[in-house]
Amino acid sequence: MIVDEGGEPVWFHPLQDDEADAFNFEVQTYKGETVLTWWEGRHTGYGQGEYVICDHSYREIMRVMAGNGYKGDHHEFLITPEDTALITIYNKVPRDLSGVGGPVDGEVLDGIVQEIDIESGNVIFEWHSLEHAELDESLFRPSPELESAFDYFHINSIDPHPDGYLTISSLRTSTVYKVDRKTGEVAWRLGGKNSSFEMGYGTRTDWQHDARRHPEGKITIFDNGGIDTDVQSRGIVVEIDEEAMSATLVGEYTHPNEILAATQGNVQVLPNGNVFVGWGSEPFFSEFSHDGQLLFDASFPSQIESYRAFRFPWNGQPHDVPAVAADSGQEDEVTLYVSWNGATEVATWQVLAGSDPDQLETTGSAPREGFETTVTLHTDEPYFAVKARDSSGRVLATSEVVKPVGSSASTDRTRP
Repeated sequence: MIVDEGGEPVWFHPLQDDEADAFNFEVQTYKGETVLTWWEGRHTGYGQGEYVICDHSYREIMRVMAGNGYKGDHHEFLITPEDTALITIYNKVPRDLSGVGGPVDGEVLDGIVQEIDIESGNVIFEWHSLEHAELDESLFRPSPELESAFDYFHINSIDPHPDGYLTISSLRTSTVYKVDRKTGEVAWRLGGKNSSFEMGYGTRTDWQHDARRHPEGKITIFDNGGIDTDVQSRGIVVEIDEEAMSATLVGEYTHPNEILAATQGNVQVLPNGNVFVGWGSEPFFSEFSHDGQLLFDASFPSQIESYRAFRFPWNGQPHDVPAVAADSGQEDEVTLYVSWNGATEVATWQVLAGSDPDQLETTGSAPREGFETTVTLHTDEPYFAVKARDSSGRVLATSEVVKPVGSSASTDRTRP
């Protein structure tokens, strides 16, 4: 879903499969064009699905799938400047877990990174956590009776850096890893049991998400915090010195309600330096000034959550036409309900009416008011349509022609 600053829906897209989930919905760039992307599939602690890319008209360009026989996980789908995709994969591997308190004949989830050429689908790079992070790095311990796979690593973000490395976040080790994009070797660990850095005050995280590299040695992280040990989650900015091997907290963003998000969450640095935070399992998303002042705050109903929330400019041009429904009332009163899912440029709805569906004339107009605009007029004409116009008066599209539903049958109509 896309909403505007007032919380009004701009675009709403229910999945065709009622049992499927959608994660990681955002704006990215592919082949020089801005696109909408998300993951779609089954989610059972980790994801098994594929990645969707859509254009400005909300038409699907392609679906990207994991390679080498794996299913793509929902935690990351990032398009690089080279038009490759970085994705996460969770794969069950048989493993003796007795050394960390689990069963001898157990299974462990290997956290996998794949870089895929989007056009061809070829796998360019593949990294396995089990080859570079030992089980005892995990801050989570399995029981001897564990029947499911041991999720020791829980990879949840990948971020490329121009120096040829990847920044990888592991929730279960509470560590951010710098990984060589060619060899797969770990260059350093930030946080966790085996940190390569001297961790300054406030730089350690618990069960974090969304680690992103920025210029001048800065990393943003969504620090979920421990449910039993912390008061609140926070977005943080950590400055790392790779010569002195020290980490310093240089920014912190917390919600005045002291939100504690058990899962999910993200931090986005906006072009103007403001910081946008999605609070994951808590139904909030907020924007802060660079120095931490809360500028914008919104929420879903309490039972709703969003894996990540982003703020982007977006220009939507739907390929379908506006939707309109009409009700007839008393004394020639007709009420039109008008919407156009995904359109961002509509300023005015021009109303057409007539005695013949092929001979309609303008009878008035109304400014767009949110996702659905209600227009009431008095006329005995039987046919109606609307034209969507932008702020300069240009016609964007024209709806189909409709006839009003009688007031006695109005409870049966389906509004757009």
